Amino acid sequence: MSPSPVPQATDDASLVLAAREGDRAAYGDLYARYARMVHGILLARVPANDVDDLVQDVFLRALPRLCGLRDAAKFGPWLAAITRNRANDFHRQTRTIAASTDSLSEDEAELPASKPASTAEATRILSFVRSLPDAYRETLILRLVEGMTGPEIAARTGLTPGSVRVNLHRGMQQLREKLSQAALDTSMQPHARSSKNSAASDKNSLRRRTEP
Repeated sequence: MSPSPVPQATDDASLVLAAREGDRAAYGDLYARYARMVHGILLARVPANDVDDLVQDVFLRALPRLCGLRDAAKFGPWLAAITRNRANDFHRQTRTIAASTDSLSEDEAELPASKPASTAEATRILSFVRSLPDAYRETLILRLVEGMTGPEIAARTGLTPGSVRVNLHRGMQQLREKLSQAALDTSMQPHARSSKNSAASDKNSLRRRTEP
């Protein structure tokens, strides 16, 4: 059975209270507990190359603001909001030097041509995920990329378990539709008309990779 979010919230409150008093170990525990959530939320919104630096920045921003957190048990949703705001700040700061920062299409063009096929495929799938509505893409990335369970996503982000299930279900449906359409488009290209069986095999492989 999955652990209940209630003890999790209680633990968070104890860690937050200790961190407010200057306990660096307590803040380190909060970091270890929430780093994947922050990473996933950012990955849903900003170029992959910038995510790791922004994860550190989010926690550096959160630390001095802990005293302003009214309900210490709500640390997860509070940190998620800070993370989303940091992603929005990133886009505002880079708007004048980048034509677009909410898609991986330009990032892909900058990757070496010799990158492994598995990396190219993962990048391609991620680009499809990031084209989904915000709620779906964030939840899917937390599940598929960060490896968080549904109950864990709910406990960390403050969403209800029902909302997480709906987001995962509907997001996966839309993702599979996009992957199927992409495979169909590939099979219709002139150079691929003689290799329909290969295209079908590639579509099946992508489906297996996105199974929850």
